[in-house]
Amino acid sequence: MLNERNSSAIVAVSNLDRARTFYRDTLGLELVNESTGVMVFRTGSTQLSVYESKFAGSNLANAVTWAMFGDLREVVSELGTKGVKFEHYEDLPGLTLRGDVHEAGAVLLAWFKDPDGNILHLVEGM
Repeated sequence: MLNERNSSAIVAVSNLDRARTFYRDTLGLELVNESTGVMVFRTGSTQLSVYESKFAGSNLANAVTWAMFGDLREVVSELGTKGVKFEHYEDLPGLTLRGDVHEAGAVLLAWFKDPDGNILHLVEGM
């Protein structure tokens, strides 16, 4: 049934102009479609939909995860130069925090938030 269908992430934001600047300019995603209250960005071979909602930022879990391919530390560094602040979860069992990157053996993880507080996640080695 759904196993042969594509899926995509969707994130609620409170301000589309601010979200456009963050997702397009800061994260470098390509804006491929925009209509009233919704923007669609290309991210790899998938899409990320961003829509305006009064419930923006109310999700306390990961909203979007990107798979990294040996470049997580480089991307974290580049995003840091663009003002992205990374989350530090020092109480997660089995993880060691080194700078802005959490390590679990060969697995590397980094979390940051968009301007509405949606949690965005980078992961390498899974």
